[in-house]
Amino acid sequence: MADQQPQQQQVELRIDESKMHMAYANTIRTSTTGDEVVLDFGMNLPVPTQDNRPALLFTVGSRVVMNWRGAKRLAISLGQVIRQFEEANGEIQLNPAQPKSAPRLSE
Repeated sequence: MADQQPQQQQVELRIDESKMHMAYANTIRTSTTGDEVVLDFGMNLPVPTQDNRPALLFTVGSRVVMNWRGAKRLAISLGQVIRQFEEANGEIQLNPAQPKSAPRLSE
């Protein structure tokens, strides 16, 4: 009897973007349950306070809820795309050194 290899079947993937919602986010908040990962995407914006202390307002624009397997696939995919970007462009600095004072235009 000859060894029988399972035949691999190619599947065509079609992507429907007709109902896609696009949003920009500069921050993310995560929370979890035993079954799911919740990702809140939104904007951190500075807001004035009466006592002039720094404060940020996190406005949630989109929430994505996924199971743990989907979250792991997302983590792997993001890791791969970030690695490719850094190989081409250099390391992404999460906390880049900021100038002590902003440059000023001459008057």
